Amino acid sequence: MRIGIICPYSLTVPGGVQMQVLGLARALSRSGHPTRVLGPCDGPPPDTNVTPLGNSLPTIANGSIAPVAPDPSCQLRAIRAMRDESFDVIHLHEPLAPGPTMTALLVRPAPLIGTFHAAGGSLAYDLLPRATRFLAGRLDHRAAVSRDARDMAADALGGTYDLLYNGVELAPYRIAEPAQASGPTILFIGRHEPRKGLGVLLEALRMIPGDVRLWIAGSGSETAALQARSASDPRIEWLGTVTDS
Repeated sequence: MRIGIICPYSLTVPGGVQMQVLGLARALSRSGHPTRVLGPCDGPPPDTNVTPLGNSLPTIANGSIAPVAPDPSCQLRAIRAMRDESFDVIHLHEPLAPGPTMTALLVRPAPLIGTFHAAGGSLAYDLLPRATRFLAGRLDHRAAVSRDARDMAADALGGTYDLLYNGVELAPYRIAEPAQASGPTILFIGRHEPRKGLGVLLEALRMIPGDVRLWIAGSGSETAALQARSASDPRIEWLGTVTDS
């Protein structure tokens, strides 16, 4: 079976949805199903099975910054790629995000599976209930990665959803060389924004014994403010953005 997976977010920007898309594509390919990923890329594609659809536009959404690509040129590339690849089935992650996943719903060149990741409310669902229900109705099958995501989608869009939790590729971690720490150490990896909770962790660190260290990886809108607020704590090490390697 020839499978297409479409991601609405830039595949060169770290993120949970992007990680799921790329990991699922690798797993399906190892299972003998030719799989190609379509999505925006702000730089060289992260894998050889990725077709880049153009640059992304950082957009505020759901309390975070989403690197989506709603521009017409991206949609034309997506339509062309779907036509050229002749997929047997297409898997859309966040199918109602602006960009290539929504374009696939409109064009519908093959049976469509939609996986919903977001939880906590959606302005689009609230403001455009008829449009979003119509688009969701073009999906042949629906899934959600958590109970909260399932409940939000079901309440707003109707329909039934398989609950399929996010997968994790364990092999790279089994062979990774552990970083050496001088004592008990907490590692935070993620974007520095309110919904990720780094500010809460830094507050909690003040109540943790003095021999516990904190390594912070990633970056975001709160980085500078949080660094300034915690500059006097020598236990904190800011690692910046880290790569998969």
